[in-house]
Amino acid sequence: MDIQIKIGFDQLVKIVKSLSNRQFKQLIMEVEAEKKSENSELSLEELLLAGPVATKEQLEVIESNRKWI
Repeated sequence: MDIQIKIGFDQLVKIVKSLSNRQFKQLIMEVEAEKKSENSELSLEELLLAGPVATKEQLEVIESNRKWI
């Protein structure tokens, strides 16, 4: 069951400040885990986009080799 509540930033800060040390550490771990998952997806995309690509000549060689198989 999910509940969504619209609160202001100041209210959110007050709520976070009222957390116990254990709850605060748990919140920090959750936020950092979310950031890491977002960053890893972005890094994978960047890695793939920056990776090597085949030249037209290399593609022609690959196509020629496939015909012989």
